[in-house]
Amino acid sequence: MRVLGIDPGLRNMGWGMIEVDGSRMRHLGNGVCTSEGTDLSLRLLSLHRQLTEVLREYKPDTAAVENTFVNKDGAGTLKLGQARGIALLVPAQAGLDVGEYAPNKVKKTIVGVGHADKIQVQHMVMLQLPSVILNGPDATDALAIAMCHAHYTRSTRVVAQAKRAMNG
Repeated sequence: MRVLGIDPGLRNMGWGMIEVDGSRMRHLGNGVCTSEGTDLSLRLLSLHRQLTEVLREYKPDTAAVENTFVNKDGAGTLKLGQARGIALLVPAQAGLDVGEYAPNKVKKTIVGVGHADKIQVQHMVMLQLPSVILNGPDATDALAIAMCHAHYTRSTRVVAQAKRAMNG
């Protein structure tokens, strides 16, 4: 199963792609879509085009996007929400199921602590994907999101299989 993780951002949208086989994970790619243009509509369009190209190239089976926090800057939160909309839209257009995870859940799953810092997340991503060359903090976060989604998708499958076995 190929899993795409997306860390939404209006300037920089991180992405990370892993392949999962049972409990094994393998790094396939990671990077950052950087918005281009002077107004919001052009910036969103550029993110849409770049993320669509990532999906064309890597052909994921599922995707996950990090939830965003509401902060004190209402206008900034709204713009980030619009970028998050692109992060949800592009995989949905490709027919993928899209999981959503709070930042603390991603950190808890990857590091074991919900309030882990970026260095701890980076360290654990590098430990679990030893051949990875990280393309910045946004790409690192996206890989962590993909890894989190792989964990919960795998757990859901195991539970569903157990229920089917019990029911006959």
